[in-house]
Amino acid sequence: MAVHTGSAGVVKIASNTVAEVTAFTMETTADVIESTQLSDTNKTYEVSRKSGTVTVECMWDETDTNGQIVLQEATGVSLLLYPEGATSGDYFYTVPVIVTGNSVAVTMDDIIRLSISCQINGAITRGTV
Repeated sequence: MAVHTGSAGVVKIASNTVAEVTAFTMETTADVIESTQLSDTNKTYEVSRKSGTVTVECMWDETDTNGQIVLQEATGVSLLLYPEGATSGDYFYTVPVIVTGNSVAVTMDDIIRLSISCQINGAITRGTV
């Protein structure tokens, strides 16, 4: 069984690495439609449409013009999510998204944080580096 640590994760837009990423989450779901017949003893379901979200957490970097600055609300981009790193043989996901929001958190005695929320907008593909 292969085990990986989160410290190797990378987020890219095309060939540009998003700066100062501290975490990312991709959550996907599939809708189901009940297909139970009146005479059935147990409920049955059919798979319908899939959807999902991506959240990218960063330490705020206003100089990251090819990464954080690109990810402004209402922007459509394709994110490349590398959970285990970006070296040869590693898996990654290509995820078309629409950025739905940015949240900047400023706290005394802490690093300024940026949270980027995205809606998945189409099919996710998985590849290898």
